[in-house]
Amino acid sequence: MQLNSDFSSAAMVHTDRLAWTPSPMAGVDRRMLDRIGGEVARATSIVRYAPGSRFSAHTHTGGEEFIVLDGVFQDEYGDFPAGTYVRNPPTTAHTPGSDSGCTIFVKLWQFDPNDRNQFHKRMVDELASPVDGVAMATLHEDAQESVTYSHLDAGATLSMEAPGGIEMLVIDGSVVVANDTLGKHGWLRLPESEALVASARPGGAKLWIKSGHLPYAKAPGV
Repeated sequence: MQLNSDFSSAAMVHTDRLAWTPSPMAGVDRRMLDRIGGEVARATSIVRYAPGSRFSAHTHTGGEEFIVLDGVFQDEYGDFPAGTYVRNPPTTAHTPGSDSGCTIFVKLWQFDPNDRNQFHKRMVDELASPVDGVAMATLHEDAQESVTYSHLDAGATLSMEAPGGIEMLVIDGSVVVANDTLGKHGWLRLPESEALVASARPGGAKLWIKSGHLPYAKAPGV
């Protein structure tokens, strides 16, 4: 399957307009944002767990990175409420699920294969003091990528460039990018040649941003 797989072009998805599609596990549905491959894929998705649903135990051969958007995600490592950022690098394993139900934003097969840095953190705890209405936290940084979390006050603008492209998820609120409004859970990916300029609408916005990573994108097994 190929979905938004041309990393030399911009991609924008108004996620709330997508239908939920079932995964192989009952009670677990997803909205696909980009994908290269079949059921084992380099993939970016919004995944929804119904109350009491579980995925089978599995190993992350290519790594897994996710944000809990609502509810409480659970596995052998603990209970992770909304606002938690989790990195499970290659070779880690777990049995994910949710007693009460949850929604996560998840990226698969997008790690440096030698990365073994497993951690989780509450994103809001990492925020620095705001500058010009933008408070930012660095969640993870290595030679291939930088991952940040930002709070934008209403009317504040976040501008950035990255030699390896930019990807953004609107966790809450809404922003205007290139004369288009991205609302809650809206997703954007910009190629190396494009800078990000995102201005928060009334009510402000909370943004997750990854940058620098697109030159390393490839399908599993390549």
